[in-house]
Amino acid sequence: MGRTAPTVIIIEHSTLARTTVVKLLEHELAGWNFIDLISTESLDRALGAEVRLIALDLAGRSIESISLRDDLAAIAARFPEAPITLLSGTDDAFIARQALTMGIRGFFTTSLPIDIALAGLRLVLAGGTFFPQLMGVVANGSNEHIPVRTEAERRLDDRMQYLAIAEFTPREADVLAELQSGCSNKVIAGKLNLSGHTVKMHLQHIMRKLQAQNRTEVVARLVQRAAGGPDAAPS
Repeated sequence: MGRTAPTVIIIEHSTLARTTVVKLLEHELAGWNFIDLISTESLDRALGAEVRLIALDLAGRSIESISLRDDLAAIAARFPEAPITLLSGTDDAFIARQALTMGIRGFFTTSLPIDIALAGLRLVLAGGTFFPQLMGVVANGSNEHIPVRTEAERRLDDRMQYLAIAEFTPREADVLAELQSGCSNKVIAGKLNLSGHTVKMHLQHIMRKLQAQNRTEVVARLVQRAAGGPDAAPS
């Protein structure tokens, strides 16, 4: 894979977890380049690549830990424009809130269904943020007085909650991800197996939801949201 291809870096100590994430993303982001590392000490391997996203394992550390701060500093020094997401084994909303204030763009935990995690990935790539712990999507750990639901029902309910909060349908999220990568409507149509008319329709819906006038404004609005800046409410 050429180093000019859009690239995702996964930094995870566990070999099984790291290779699983890479295999999943290879299927989701066909044509992209993936660099998996055990630690930030190997970051120089990715220098010169077109890095679009960095996923860093929290590894049970607190958000104030010196080692995490060192890892984030090492990433920022080499790839200052790349959005950073954290991989975590806990759905701690306090940690997620702290991460958000630090500029982290996504908080992915092992409890997330794969479809929601992938929708969150596309949202981050499109310039948004993904923190389901702060949106009420992830369960709080208590099941008292809650009716028993099947796994399929729970997954569907969680997905619908996320999509309602994220404002975009799964196909709109797909289009947003390709738009963020700089693809033209024709290229987006080919990659997503859609007609040009359908792509235009999705873009019109996206622009209406973001109150944007064109493609450039769409990305700008999403970046504003990621930075916590002012943004108009969706119509």
